[in-house]
Amino acid sequence: MNATDLDRSRHAASPARWLGRAAVVAGIGFFVLFFVVPIIWLVIASGKSPRDLITTAPFQPGTFAALADNWSALIGFQDGIIFTWLGNSALYSIGALVLTLVTSIPAGYALALGNFPGRKPLLTMTLIVMLIPNTALVLPIFLELSAVNLIGTPLSVILPFSFFPFGVYLTYIYFSTSIPRDLLAAARIDGCGELAVFGRIALPLATPVVALVGFFSFVANWNNYFLPFLTVPGTKAPIQVGLAEMLSNVPAFNPTAAGTTSIQLPALALATLVSVAPVMLIFMFSQRFLVSGLTAGGTKE
Repeated sequence: MNATDLDRSRHAASPARWLGRAAVVAGIGFFVLFFVVPIIWLVIASGKSPRDLITTAPFQPGTFAALADNWSALIGFQDGIIFTWLGNSALYSIGALVLTLVTSIPAGYALALGNFPGRKPLLTMTLIVMLIPNTALVLPIFLELSAVNLIGTPLSVILPFSFFPFGVYLTYIYFSTSIPRDLLAAARIDGCGELAVFGRIALPLATPVVALVGFFSFVANWNNYFLPFLTVPGTKAPIQVGLAEMLSNVPAFNPTAAGTTSIQLPALALATLVSVAPVMLIFMFSQRFLVSGLTAGGTKE
């Protein structure tokens, strides 16, 4: 064994290296236990009967017959209102997504490459709003929506979250670091106006960050609960508010729930899986763009 091989073997067997690997494995194990195990339990629970859910082991597989019964109970709950809730979530999320992309991408481009009065204060304000929790904004937003008589309409959910400060900041970082300014200057020399430079040059190059902003916006609006709970109750509610209503009709949590309005825990577990399925599908089919967007801006031009 030569000196180089000896140094490599010592480096590979060093305590620091083993500690680093152990820390990585421990971190991965923690995230698996914290995130993956509940999902596995939900999948298994949706295939059990209410009695089996209590009497059998937590991770003992269920049956397809019990899964079919739970599905029938789910679609029979309040005459299939879960499909209405899913449709509402799709309407609110897609509507807010479109407005988010229309506003956030040009705003990030202007803040990154524009030169106009008030640019720095506007960027600072965007960062401050990004750091404010959404729950802290619910009361003033509710009062504003009530003042213009939008409570109970889809716009009361779509409009408040259409301006996506985090999306503006992501776009600002991308355009600041990943778009060659010489390319934009060449387009201007060729006679392109600012709108043409943005639409023909900058926007096609920003596909990864557009996908990333769109995904984050869709997920945030799909999972939005507090504001829709206040502004669009009943049949206009999205699926997240609907899940809370279903939870209140589970006899195990609310003994007064009985009759045709009650629903059992396995059916509620199945409803939870149905509620996260659209986000999971979108993530699976857009992984390539999301990874490109996450790594964009890592290097300067």
